[in-house]
Amino acid sequence: MTTKVYAGTEVTVGDDGFFTDPEQWREDMAPEIAREAGVDDLTERHWQVITFMRNEYATKGTGPTVRALGKSSGVSVKELYQLFPKGPAKLAARVAGIPKPRGCI
Repeated sequence: MTTKVYAGTEVTVGDDGFFTDPEQWREDMAPEIAREAGVDDLTERHWQVITFMRNEYATKGTGPTVRALGKSSGVSVKELYQLFPKGPAKLAARVAGIPKPRGCI
């Protein structure tokens, strides 16, 4: 484990860059995490996915798969790949400050 600083706050992340404690995450950290991952501007649709990811984690203890995300978030799988290229469930989970979803490589 290592630490990173987002929005002026030091947080603990795993070797893969995912938060080890989702309680450390704050909304003002998301744009920095997104930029670091290659997503320049977070739109309303990005936030819809981020909020959905955090809610799913809070209720189920893990983030949803891409398929579940496309079915339940109100954002199609095609759009998810446009919003979060290179693996939307994994990238959205990282931006949302939750651990990597099960099944993500």
